[in-house]
Amino acid sequence: MSRGGPQGYRRIAEGRYREVVGLGFDELTVGLVIEHRPGRTLTEADNVLMTTLGGNDAPLHTDTHYSSLTEWGRPLVCSSITLHIVGGMTVRSTSGLTLANLGFEEIRFTHPVFVGDTLYAETEVTGRRISRSRPETGIVTCRTTGRNQDDEVVMTFSRSFLVPLDSATVRDRTNY
Repeated sequence: MSRGGPQGYRRIAEGRYREVVGLGFDELTVGLVIEHRPGRTLTEADNVLMTTLGGNDAPLHTDTHYSSLTEWGRPLVCSSITLHIVGGMTVRSTSGLTLANLGFEEIRFTHPVFVGDTLYAETEVTGRRISRSRPETGIVTCRTTGRNQDDEVVMTFSRSFLVPLDSATVRDRTNY
């Protein structure tokens, strides 16, 4: 408990708290490292649904027989699914109050991901500055690492996003 209430929540009335979504610009300091939880176990449904939605019908992702004859011996989870899930795991804390996602860079897939793997994410804030074109906002840059249940790095990427400088006002105005 901090300041009379549970950590990760803000007091909105006596005996009433609201979950905090997104750290404010002032909290996203360079060098801050966040371990995102819970982990996320990938299912067959994830792989089939998301490859179908994305239009990626490569047999390496969708054809068990074909995949059984590759060096992997089974279907690989599509890399865009891995990026989507690992990136999504970071949003609640890093960019929950974002006004715009500015870009992904240096995306690397370093280890295969399979159905049944559980992914975890860790993010380090690597840069931040006040926006020159929108001085009421800040630009935050983070480096995220995705790992599987065996602590093997499966992917890394950098991401930049725009956040308000005054998170308290945004939270009050939007009921967050």
